[in-house]
Amino acid sequence: MSWLRALKETTRSGLKVERNRLEPLLALRATVGLALVVTGTLAFAGPEAAVSSAFGAFQAAIATFQRSWRPRPVLALASGTTLAVTTFLGYVAGAHLPLFLGLLALWTFVTGLSWALGPTVGVIASSNVAMVLVTVTLPATVAEAAGHAAVIFLGGLVQAALIVLFPIRRWGPQRDALADALAAEADYARRLRHDPTAPFDPAPLMTAREAAVVTARQARTRPSELHGARGLAERIRPVLASLADPAVGAAAEGPQRDRVRELLAAAGEVLDAAARAIRHGEPVALPPGALAALRTPDTAAILVGPPRRAARRLSALLGDVVETATPDTAAAPPRTIVHRLALWLRRNPLTPATTSPAEAATQPVPSALAEAGTQPVATAPATPGVQGGGKGGGLQSDTRPIPLLRPSVPALGPQAARKINKELRQSSSPYLRHAVRVTAVVVAGYVLGHFLPFGHGYWAPLASVMVMRPDFSQTYGRAVARFGGTVLGVAAASGVALLTDPGSWLSMMLAIVCAGLMYLFLRTGYVVTQVAIAAYIVFLLGTIGADVNQTVYERILLTLLGGLLAMLSYAVYPAWETPRLRTRLADWIVADGRYAAAVVAHYAEPAGPACPDVRKALLDARAARIAWREAQARAADEPVRHRGLSRAAAEGAGEALAQLARIGMLMEAHLPERGAPAVPAAAALAEALREATEQGAKAVRERKVPDWGPVRACLEDWDGAGGEAADAGGVGEALQAGQDLQAGVAGVAGDVREAPPEHAVLDGAHMMLGALDEVSDALEPTLPR
Repeated sequence: MSWLRALKETTRSGLKVERNRLEPLLALRATVGLALVVTGTLAFAGPEAAVSSAFGAFQAAIATFQRSWRPRPVLALASGTTLAVTTFLGYVAGAHLPLFLGLLALWTFVTGLSWALGPTVGVIASSNVAMVLVTVTLPATVAEAAGHAAVIFLGGLVQAALIVLFPIRRWGPQRDALADALAAEADYARRLRHDPTAPFDPAPLMTAREAAVVTARQARTRPSELHGARGLAERIRPVLASLADPAVGAAAEGPQRDRVRELLAAAGEVLDAAARAIRHGEPVALPPGALAALRTPDTAAILVGPPRRAARRLSALLGDVVETATPDTAAAPPRTIVHRLALWLRRNPLTPATTSPAEAATQPVPSALAEAGTQPVATAPATPGVQGGGKGGGLQSDTRPIPLLRPSVPALGPQAARKINKELRQSSSPYLRHAVRVTAVVVAGYVLGHFLPFGHGYWAPLASVMVMRPDFSQTYGRAVARFGGTVLGVAAASGVALLTDPGSWLSMMLAIVCAGLMYLFLRTGYVVTQVAIAAYIVFLLGTIGADVNQTVYERILLTLLGGLLAMLSYAVYPAWETPRLRTRLADWIVADGRYAAAVVAHYAEPAGPACPDVRKALLDARAARIAWREAQARAADEPVRHRGLSRAAAEGAGEALAQLARIGMLMEAHLPERGAPAVPAAAALAEALREATEQGAKAVRERKVPDWGPVRACLEDWDGAGGEAADAGGVGEALQAGQDLQAGVAGVAGDVREAPPEHAVLDGAHMMLGALDEVSDALEPTLPR
């Protein structure tokens, strides 16, 4: 992509306004917190202290809107505390320009590296640098600086207290993440009706897993419906794929395929209903049509072999999802001492309660689908830490899934230090390059602003630090959006100020209104928020008597200077993602290869479906796939040549690797139970997959066409030993031939699982080799011969 086209694309993205859902209650709470702080400090401590407290409360509220799974009060306190400390240290060093520049450079460099810890940390740290450039100019003595730091901390404390006292949609982000995962699987089920090999984006499942990681305190108060549905969603996806795929499921056409389409449509409706219930904390409203399709009595007669067992397993899992998604108020942990005492009395009654046989016979069936008339059978053992059979009583710790615990804030210090140290040791690290860029730009901007014949010279570095990001497209897009939003916001605020001539109190009220509008439209686009922020700053500085005409002139010119410095720095010292695409692709090849090898290895050593090593390899493969897609999206807007990996080659290789992971998922869905007959040759095949994918990844990094010789040689030896390779359809025939025999002996009522025969594993391996060959075919036209 040329520079001209790249600038056009980034400008368009920076000025884009999105129609996202507004959150007026959250905006109102943040605005009230800001108003409480600034009006109090303005009344009792004067305009300068009010401006400092406004920055503290304003920034603390913005921190609570970030996409983080940490409790919102923690984010507000972290923002207020760090801003208070940096403000005080900045003022102490502010009297001596060289000392202040050194401190500013150090803090900005650490801020640039902090992006390696996540976008939330990076946003908070960058905002602190921007705010400290303003707040250090307000105090006159060390004592006043300490007072200003105290009111800044007070702003964060008030915002945190309001979140605790007036919670809005408690557990909302976690509910949305889990509901999005279920909705994604519902859409996947519907797409499988028309495309039996439709791809599935694992990003919603990974997001739901991140949301499921909680602190120890959160684990005790998490709603019951957020405990087991994610694990069930993980287990439903391979069942849907194995039911729909003609290679291992129903025939491509005929009565079986028609029934499978009905079941997939019903599964989509049930999953959508569960997603709505979890999102809003309401009981699940099951569609009657979906229930009728799931409980149709002739399903067992139409579907035979693996499709029938997949349908029965799907019914059972959907029943568990519905039961888990239903809010259980009785299982909610008590929040007061009185509630805890009442719970203890209920669980330890003085006179044991008895239930007559007649009363026991009238108790409802636990499964929601069973109540509707279906008969779900017992599912396979759940994976560790995943609930497989509904709530299980909610308060009983032996039936509740083991939570994924998030380390406490103090425990994050050593982890953050190790992560930053790792980035410092990599000269090509994009975060290290970003830290160097932002440090140079902020220091240079501050020096230029200091010596230029303007007041408020800090606006140039403030604009730079707020627009600069580790990647090209965001930096350039935000620079354009900030300048455009600043022009509009300053012009509008200045016009209002000239017409009304507001004093300190009216200026502060107008600033609060602008802040409220910014909170309300925070998720609609950067340019919209910049309009509100620019007006907010104008009115805020008007509180301490800043001249409006001078503010307009200075802010526009210095914002333009800061944006130009930020854009120039990336052009001079870039961190392009395009040259690293081959490395990202190689990482994905290795991760997919390890996942496929882990699955195949368990055919040689059957251990049942609950295999921790397979689960870990699957998560690593998903993470590598998401990292590849993010890198591909960043590289798409860069003015850099493809350097050996064109867009067509990248897309082709990505589709082939997704197919490889899909084949591994289908084989994982049919892993033999512990103690089942083994396939000894699978061990050599697993080792060949690991070796070949590692060698292939090395070849991709070196701009060579990967060769999958170890896998091909292993399959040739296997074929020569008597195995017969079949085409893709042979996998389903082999599975059906072996499993129908045992199903006929055990009866149709049993949920029987048998290790697939040897030639079925061999056919799956041939399909994997075909996917790997497609990777080579996609890369060959763009690599040097």
